[in-house]
Amino acid sequence: MKRETFKSGFYKEPAVSASTDTAAADPASNRSLRQSVEQAMQRYFDDLGDDNLTHNLYELVLSEVEAPLLEAVLKHTDGNQSEAATMLGLNRGTLRKKMKQYGLLG
Repeated sequence: MKRETFKSGFYKEPAVSASTDTAAADPASNRSLRQSVEQAMQRYFDDLGDDNLTHNLYELVLSEVEAPLLEAVLKHTDGNQSEAATMLGLNRGTLRKKMKQYGLLG
């Protein structure tokens, strides 16, 4: 994705292509993902039972979801970190930091 500039030198945002915005615009895809997460959480609580207290559940879920998310997006972009960062809505440096955190840097 190249930056385009006006003659005055101001940055011009590239147009969002239909292919990159499809998932966000498709409510059925979002619903399916949400349902999968809800089902996984319900199974987790069912397996946990009533006697076990869970602490830091938010961090636990994020760490369990974030690593495979990064792996899937990097695979989808053939390892192109800039493209992956754009898809994720992250700065490339933030993506690399998260990749290092999860042992995804070669």
